[in-house]
Amino acid sequence: MIFGRSERGKPPVEPVTLKILVAGGFGVGKTTLVGAVSEIRPLRTEELLTEAGRPVDDTRGVEAKSTTTVAMDFGRITLREDLVLYLFGTPGQERFWFMWDELSEGALGAVVLADTRRLEDCFAAVDYFERRAIPFVVGVNCFEGSARYPEDAVRRALDLDDDVPLVLCDARDRESVKDVLVGVVQHAMTQAARRRSAVTT
Repeated sequence: MIFGRSERGKPPVEPVTLKILVAGGFGVGKTTLVGAVSEIRPLRTEELLTEAGRPVDDTRGVEAKSTTTVAMDFGRITLREDLVLYLFGTPGQERFWFMWDELSEGALGAVVLADTRRLEDCFAAVDYFERRAIPFVVGVNCFEGSARYPEDAVRRALDLDDDVPLVLCDARDRESVKDVLVGVVQHAMTQAARRRSAVTT
């Protein structure tokens, strides 16, 4: 494509752009996930953890973490010529949750990243998207050295509805993350079709 014109005379494709949120607890891998797939240099709003924040930031299980997202992460990935996803990573700490309403405006769906070593950290994200009827997929980030649990056990621990997809992933791996994002789009489209069907029947 040169100056908005197709090289072989085909009309340019105007891609559909969709907004996807990436949420979850502190240190679960949201920034890593966005960075793994973004085709542009990701926008990051990370700051160093400070001694002043230690009383309110629970770093158990992620003691080596030295930075935290204070606003959002932003990236972009083209899944097809006609489909572009804009990714918005939410801050994980409770004191930044007031930003979630702003970030979720207009979102098609969300990824809730979970760490089985700190599973309770993603409860707030699951509750948030359930209350607002925003379709979401739970991605269990498989950290090295962490225990593996059957899908049913994780699903029960999170009290997920049967129709909420749950997948294992590696937030560092581009193809793994792409599979999760495709799952979010498919799940959101399925939910939208069900809502339309319910209205017309």
